This record gives sequence, C-alpha cells and structure tokens, in this order.
Amino acid sequence: MTDILISLYPWNKAIHIMAVISWMAGIFYLPRLFVYHAEQSQPGDSRDEVFQTMEEKLMRVIMNPAMIATWLFGLALVLTPGIVDWGAIWPYTKGVSILAMTWFHHWLGLRRKDFASAENSLTGRQFRMMNEVPTVLMVIIVLSVVVRF
Repeated sequence: MTDILISLYPWNKAIHIMAVISWMAGIFYLPRLFVYHAEQSQPGDSRDEVFQTMEEKLMRVIMNPAMIATWLFGLALVLTPGIVDWGAIWPYTKGVSILAMTWFHHWLGLRRKDFASAENSLTGRQFRMMNEVPTVLMVIIVLSVVVRF
C-alpha cells in the first residue's frame, strides 16, 4: 500500500491543491452571498428565490464535493510515508485549522438552511465578520505547510 501512495504522491498532491482551491473559493463566496441575501431580499420575494438557488448550488455542486476531495486526497498525502514530520508542530496546527474550516463549512450549511426556511436571524454585518474566519484559517494552514514551524 505504501508503494502505491508513494508512486501516486504527485497526483494526490495536485488533486488536493485543486480541491482546496475550489473549496476555498466557495468558502469565501457563500458568506458574501449571505450578506447580499440578508441585506437585499425579504423571505419569499424573487431575489430570495434567486439567492437560495445560488447558495444551494454553490454548496451542493462545488463546496461539498471539493471539501470531500480535499479530505480524501489530504488523508492520502498524510498516509504517504516520509511526507509528514510528526515531531514538528505544523501538522497539528494545520490539522486543527482544517477541522475548524470544516466546522465553518457546516456552519455555512446551517445558515443556508436558515435562509431556506425563512429563519435567518443574522445581519449582513454579522456575515461580513464571519467571512474573516476562513481567511485567518487559510493563513494558518498555508504558513503551517510552507514554513513548517
């Protein structure tokens, strides 16, 4: 099994990077849609329907598959012998940040369901503030992997 992971390492890494880019694009865009949804529509109006369609498709067609691929190919990288130095701090800071990013993804899914059921209670300002969470996590993840502190 380890020979297969070693031989597939460049492919796993490339697909992992593409999946991360796709996931992060959605993670950054969906809260922005929520800002406009909260500020520019009322439950049941035509804009509400358009926002709900956009949010649902972004989550179902792009974000969920990208998150799953990120996790699968990331785990394949972690299991590849010689890639992770478990004596360093960086795998743990990255791991905690990935868990937090996954939590944020699911939090966004719950907020999407709030809009769908006309129960959103957050303001555009609150969504703007929450949109900073993935940026902070991305910085920690990238520095963890590249600088390997």
